[in-house]
Amino acid sequence: MASNGAGNGEFSFDNKRRIGLPKIQTQKTEDENVVCHDDSATPVKAQTLDELHSLQKKKSAPTTPIKSPHVFGVAVSEEERQKQQLQSISASLASLTRETGPKVVKGDPARQAETPKVQQPVHHHPTPSLNISDSGLKFTHILYNLSPAELYEQAIKYEKGSFITSSGALATLSGAKTGRSPRDKRVVRDETTEDDLWWGKGSPNIEMDEQTFLINRERAVDYLCSLEKVFVNDQFLNWDPNNRIKVRIVSARAYHSLFMHNMCIRPTPEELEDFGTPDFTIYNAGQFPCNRYTHYMTSSTSIDINLARREMVILGTQYAGEMKKGLFGVMHYLMPKRQILSLHSGCNMGKEGDVALFFGLSGTGKTTLSTDHNRYLIGDDEHCWSDHGVSNIEGGCYAKCIDLAREKEPDIWNAIKFGTVLENVVFEEHAREVDYTDKSVTENTRAAYPIEYIPNAKIPCVGPHPKNVILLACDAFGVLPPVSKLNLAQTMYHFISGYTALVAGTEDGIKEPTATFSACFGAAFIMLHPTKYAAMLAEKMQKHGATGWLVNTGWSGGSYGSGSRIKLAYTRKIIDAIHSGALLKAEYKKTEVFGLEIPTALEGVPSEILDPVNTWPDKKAHKDTLLKLGGLFRKNFEVFTNYKIGSDSNLTEEILAAGPNF
Repeated sequence: MASNGAGNGEFSFDNKRRIGLPKIQTQKTEDENVVCHDDSATPVKAQTLDELHSLQKKKSAPTTPIKSPHVFGVAVSEEERQKQQLQSISASLASLTRETGPKVVKGDPARQAETPKVQQPVHHHPTPSLNISDSGLKFTHILYNLSPAELYEQAIKYEKGSFITSSGALATLSGAKTGRSPRDKRVVRDETTEDDLWWGKGSPNIEMDEQTFLINRERAVDYLCSLEKVFVNDQFLNWDPNNRIKVRIVSARAYHSLFMHNMCIRPTPEELEDFGTPDFTIYNAGQFPCNRYTHYMTSSTSIDINLARREMVILGTQYAGEMKKGLFGVMHYLMPKRQILSLHSGCNMGKEGDVALFFGLSGTGKTTLSTDHNRYLIGDDEHCWSDHGVSNIEGGCYAKCIDLAREKEPDIWNAIKFGTVLENVVFEEHAREVDYTDKSVTENTRAAYPIEYIPNAKIPCVGPHPKNVILLACDAFGVLPPVSKLNLAQTMYHFISGYTALVAGTEDGIKEPTATFSACFGAAFIMLHPTKYAAMLAEKMQKHGATGWLVNTGWSGGSYGSGSRIKLAYTRKIIDAIHSGALLKAEYKKTEVFGLEIPTALEGVPSEILDPVNTWPDKKAHKDTLLKLGGLFRKNFEVFTNYKIGSDSNLTEEILAAGPNF
């Protein structure tokens, strides 16, 4: 065996066996004690891994001057402001029976080293020291107005079913409920709401009493306070600074916090410092159910609104849309009290400042037609019309995702990126690419993203008074004209009706269109009687010179099954002519039964389709279908006929006269 020279204590290679490797040369440094190291980068200023990790994140500091209340001319310190903020949150979470808020502390309980000093509970009355509970001994960690990045971390770490998709959006699951539960929604009927709200047949408002609300509130608050941590969002509704509403959302899930971060208006750091007491508070207990033995409860789900207390409680559903639409209902009550009209509509603005409102139920093309690259988007769903003009209520968009395609809706497709919440979508397990055609979880897949994600969004989301009010209907009966100009009474009639026709049960071979009516194009969310909103709409249209239009995006040449869908290109030409004012200059004639004013000619649209009777081969079938639809309108309107607007019934009769006449 060849010797390696081990015997003399040295380890060496024969030069021939070094396979061409260069000989390593080392030179002694002047100082024998210096350790050789790579000095191309400065070493970190940390001795341990924990210390290194602490350097990674720097503490957030106020980036704006603090404008908190002054005490005897002395500015409130940052520590005092933080204390006041925690006291406000503790007061929000106060139990009504114990009359004390929980001990709250800011920060993630998983990061104890970062946890600041504890805020003691807020005592509203002297509390007996003997009556202590386990929940009174623990701390509730408040994760306050976290950023999207922080909420991603919370969701992925602690909420099963949370994943980052290939586009950067956060995919989440809403549990057993993948849509709203309108039959489980309740509004407290008391002296505040007895005379103001719309109750009874046709109304979306199902009553409950104050006591039952307080029982459910206590249940939700006790559950939230029992958790190690809760998410708190302090945000705004309504871009009109004069009529902004401060909302506080207390929830158990990062998904809910991120959803509302996107959907409400996000405060600046300075606005957050001055936030103070909220105008309205949501307690979202998510999956924690209500007690089925409680009066008025019909399932384990309950969504309860108390307008006197300005509070909303959610039990037994994790579907985030309940928060969005619950607040929309609240705005439908609060805004008309200020003579501001709340609207379930899309809204855009031309480069000349001309604003258009778009109303329409699902499937009418409201989103498609209000999204126009030649116009600014003010908002896609919820708006206010005040003496100053229009304003978006929300800070985000809640778009349907089923069958979403980049080619058809590029703006929505491109908005699904980091920060966006994707609800109940299905994705490929490795690449995490979303399959928008997959309905395995639900057909109601959704994306919630900040409105700034839309390139042509107008920020701030406000505009001047509308010039055009466009009511969209997808008429599967095929008898409504592609476009009609409405007078004020007709606008009120069709606004209250909120008509579209859907093709129900096509899988079972049933191809008969079904008429759908939703008062004010959003019956599920209105609080007052529909005629109150209609009267406000007519008053504002008259005052500011707006024109009403009824646009049919449905069928022509026959009902569904025999006729064909009106081409989107024609509908776009009609909408363009409304925006430009060209349609106002057209010649008009009146249709029978509905008495609608229709243009005789319009550039880019075949003249024969402008009057539906021309496109039907069977004229008798057309007349029969027209009378059938007129009868459906009349039957639907019966629920509104007994309601008086003002001291007499003149306006009610005027609206009725604007309906089908045969």
